[in-house]
Amino acid sequence: MNQHLIALDLDGTTLNNQAALTTATIQTLRAAANAGHIVSIITGRPYRIARHIYDQIGIKTPMVNFNGALTHIPHEAWDKEYAVELTRELALDLLDHRQELGIKTITVEDKFHVWANHPTKDLPEFLPDHLTKDQLLNGHNLTTDPIALTIEYRSGEEGKIIQAVNEKYGDFVEPRVWGGSYNILELIHRGTHKESGMFYIAKQFNIARQNIIAFGDEHNDLEMLDAAGRGVAMKNAIPAIKDVADDVTSVDNDHNGLAKYLQDYFKLSVPTSHEQAV
Repeated sequence: MNQHLIALDLDGTTLNNQAALTTATIQTLRAAANAGHIVSIITGRPYRIARHIYDQIGIKTPMVNFNGALTHIPHEAWDKEYAVELTRELALDLLDHRQELGIKTITVEDKFHVWANHPTKDLPEFLPDHLTKDQLLNGHNLTTDPIALTIEYRSGEEGKIIQAVNEKYGDFVEPRVWGGSYNILELIHRGTHKESGMFYIAKQFNIARQNIIAFGDEHNDLEMLDAAGRGVAMKNAIPAIKDVADDVTSVDNDHNGLAKYLQDYFKLSVPTSHEQAV
């Protein structure tokens, strides 16, 4: 079989409902990499909370963070690395107007750093639950343009924030509301989505579109699955993702749906083992 790019969303797709990798998933992804395929994580997560997953899988291929805004090879100085940045002005402007806009927490990140207006325990894996003095978001500490900006807002206030952002920064900023029960709004550079990172990686390895297989479950996976040669929705995916997908896994992310699909599709030989999360 031709070399493929296997593009992997993390939460709700590669990870189970405890946000962990199972042994079966790790072994399957390693088998795919050993068979010569390019296994790439393409996630909305920042690098700081995706690096350990990359390391557990044990791959050495490029990774995409912030929904396409950062593409790099972890632990390497890759000359093809790129970042699509927002502006420092945007972050500090929203910080100044957070009360009137209904903003609870503003988290600003680049590849290695995170700043926030205060720590929060509302979403501990994604938003910082503790901050050092130099991580406090202000004009003194934030000296460079960030890659991503995440807003936790008061329930029902997202429309006000989106309107304010669109009026002043809409020419280059695109607001996206997280799905599910989260009151989270993400600001990304307009036109930057997961598929841009996916195609960038494919180009580096001369992989044609028809040899790209992508997996996902949520709104931020839509462009990626729609653009891939083969877009695969998880059984637990939202309807909009299943609508654009070419196929759907037979079981969900909590029952190794990704691993089973890859084993069948690529005829991978994976040793059986006890199914524990690692």
